[in-house]
Amino acid sequence: MTAHQVVLDIARIEAAHLAELVTQFAELVDDSGDGDPRTDPAIARLVPDAYRGDAEAADEFRSLTESELLDRRAADAAVVLATVHDAATIPPDAGDRVLTETVTIALDAEQTQAWLRTLAALRLVLAERLGIAAEDDHDEADPRFGIYDWLGFRLHGLVTALDDGD
Repeated sequence: MTAHQVVLDIARIEAAHLAELVTQFAELVDDSGDGDPRTDPAIARLVPDAYRGDAEAADEFRSLTESELLDRRAADAAVVLATVHDAATIPPDAGDRVLTETVTIALDAEQTQAWLRTLAALRLVLAERLGIAAEDDHDEADPRFGIYDWLGFRLHGLVTALDDGD
């Protein structure tokens, strides 16, 4: 890694799963524009109240920032999808060897930031869906938490790569 680039190694099957997750995330964010995001607790986690003690101020702030924030989340997701596309492309007749093949993705500084924001947002959505509000709510033996943990692993790897580059 250089100061301007993060190199990420990922198996094609992981890339394909990540692309599917990010696609679903982008659809969730896009669909949230049709109504009040607070009706979906996962979206509400992505656009939290700026003023918890003042509902009127929170509503005013939300009306000024919510659309832009959700648009940025969608744009970040689009960056992730564009950068993972080639790695996530698996031929229909691919065997196990192709699925586990490691592919390198090089990310510039802007793309890396989009990945960080998207993976963190995905974890927030999953945490809400899985009922994770505190560390004790996470059950490592429960397979439903596997994706949540994997996203954390990938997020940690990106943060570590950035720290190592400083």
